[in-house]
Amino acid sequence: MSNILKAYVGADILDGLIRHAHSALLIKGGRVVTIVPVSKVPADCEIAELDGGLLCAGFVDLQANGGGGEMLSSASTADSIRTICDAHLHFGTTSLLPTLITDTKEQTNAAISAVKDAVAQGVAGVIGLHLEGPHLSIARKGAHDPALIRSMNDDDCHQLCALAGELPSLLVTVAPESATPAQIADLKNAGATVSLGHSDAEYQTVNAAATAGATCVTHLFNAMSQLGNRAPGMVGAALDSDSLFAGLIADGIHVNPATIRIAVRAKQGAGRLFLVTDSMAPLGTDMKEFTLDGRTILRRDGRLTLSDGTLAGADLDMISAVRFMVNEIGLEADEALRMASLYPAQLLNRDHEIGSLVPGARANLVHLDEHLQIQNVWRDS
Repeated sequence: MSNILKAYVGADILDGLIRHAHSALLIKGGRVVTIVPVSKVPADCEIAELDGGLLCAGFVDLQANGGGGEMLSSASTADSIRTICDAHLHFGTTSLLPTLITDTKEQTNAAISAVKDAVAQGVAGVIGLHLEGPHLSIARKGAHDPALIRSMNDDDCHQLCALAGELPSLLVTVAPESATPAQIADLKNAGATVSLGHSDAEYQTVNAAATAGATCVTHLFNAMSQLGNRAPGMVGAALDSDSLFAGLIADGIHVNPATIRIAVRAKQGAGRLFLVTDSMAPLGTDMKEFTLDGRTILRRDGRLTLSDGTLAGADLDMISAVRFMVNEIGLEADEALRMASLYPAQLLNRDHEIGSLVPGARANLVHLDEHLQIQNVWRDS
C-alpha cells in the first residue's frame, strides 16, 4: 500500500470492539492511522468510496491445514504456503497460521523450514505456525495417525522452545496427558501459545495444564473428553474457565448448533470463543478428494472424511463460518466478526497488529454488504 493518506468512507467501520457510523478509516503506508468523523477527513486525503455495508479487520485463522489445492503437510516451499494464504484471502482471511497435524519428524522439519522461509520472504498472510501434534492422545486421535502420536520428551520441548523464538507466533496443540505441566510452562515462557486438544484428560488435569500456562483449547467439542454430569472433562473445563480461549469449527457438522449456542452463552462476554476453519487442500477449489499421509480424504456434502467416515478437517472458509454464527446460531454480526478476527489475534497477543483497526495495525480490511457477502478484501503485504 502507498504512503498517500487514504480515507475509506461510505460504510460503517468495526474497529474490533466498536462500530463507527458516518466515519472514515484513515490509512497510510499500509497501516491504520485513525478513525475520524467524515466531516474531519483531511482535505488532502485520497478518498475510497464504499457502497454501504461494513468495513472490518481482515480475518485471522489459527488453524488452516491447507487451501488452493495445497496442504502444509506436503508443502515444502514458501510458494506453496503463498498458495494457501492466497486461497484464504478470497474468503476474508488476511492472516493465518499454516497448520501441520501429526506427521513424521522429516515432514515436520520440512514444513517448519517452509514456514520459516515464507516468513523470511514476507509472504503475505503467514503469521507463524500451528503444530497440532504429535504430542496427543491416541484415545482421541481423530484423523491423526496413531503410529506417530507420542508423549513429549525433553528434546521435543527444547526444540519447540527454540522454534518459538524463531517465528512471529508458534501455536502448539498438546494433550495434557502427553505433555507435563513443567513442559507446558517452559513452552509458554519461551513465547509459544499452548493449546490443549486431542485429549481424554479429566477436568482437573486440564485445569493443571491451564495453571501451568496453556491458554486455549483446540476445536472445542471435537476430539476431547466431553462434558458429563460427574466428569466435566476438557469440554467442561473450557466452558467453566474465564481464561481459556477455545477455537470453534462453525459448520453445523463438527458441532451441533444447539451445542454451539450453549458454548456461546457459557463464554458470553469473555471474548474467548473464536472461529477456525480447520481447512484442508480443497478450500477455494472444486477438488472432490485429496491425499493426506497416504490416505484418501473424500469431499462430500460439506464434509471431509476418511473412507471410514472419520472427519478429517473441515470444508469451511471463514466468512461462511461468520454467516453460520449469525444465521444459524443467532449471534449479532459484530460479535461473529470479532470471533473471526479480534479474539484469535488477542490469543496471540497480536491484536495491536492484526484482527483490529486500531492506530498502527496492519491495513488488512474486509468490506461486507448487509448480507455478510464479501465485496472486497485488502491485505497489507
